Amino acid sequence: MFVEVNDIKKSYGEGSGHVEVLRGITTGLEEGQTCLILGPSGSGKSTLLNVVGGLETVDSGGVRIDGQEICGLNPEKLSDYRRAYLGFVFQFYNLIPNLTVRENIDVCRYLTKQPLELNGLLDTLGLVEHQNKFPSQLSGGQQQRCALARALVKNPRLLLCDEPTGALDSKASREILILLEEVNRHYGATMLIVSHNTVIKDMVHRVIEIRDGRITKDYANETRIPATDLVW
Repeated sequence: MFVEVNDIKKSYGEGSGHVEVLRGITTGLEEGQTCLILGPSGSGKSTLLNVVGGLETVDSGGVRIDGQEICGLNPEKLSDYRRAYLGFVFQFYNLIPNLTVRENIDVCRYLTKQPLELNGLLDTLGLVEHQNKFPSQLSGGQQQRCALARALVKNPRLLLCDEPTGALDSKASREILILLEEVNRHYGATMLIVSHNTVIKDMVHRVIEIRDGRITKDYANETRIPATDLVW
């Protein structure tokens, strides 16, 4: 397994304010696969994504990425892990407002030793004509494309997407999902996608459903369909 999650437990607060967010999560994902983590708000899905991304510590359990245990790493080693393996795509884009599309992407290109070729990436994601625009001049879908390009320019082996269609209408959402599918096929990136959008489960290799911090379903999708054929 490329991603191995072993009995992860995570809680916040103390006393009457103590909340268990993850209650013994165990799962895994093969390299090159796409996986949807599905669940309602507050189910623990984003916390699980953050644990895999090294952004959250755990109370117990472990996470191995490509055979490397990441839980318990010191800040410097965690930074090395994120630089070497990860790309992040967030729901609200987190673009730098006073940088152009090209500059926003270029910032992350220097975080890795083997970045993707920027002009080719702009072309793949349909951003060539928008590369000199600022985020405020873009539609929501175009901003998400820029955020995706920024994550991909690092040439990550693991792409973490937190509600990538959550702020988009159905047309823009479809475009982003088609792009994610193309990215998986073209670049071979393993993907963990967090969402409450049940439509996405039809296009991924694996589906994990979480409720109240526990996995209720974890299965391989044997009847995958192209993102272009998803029904909204």
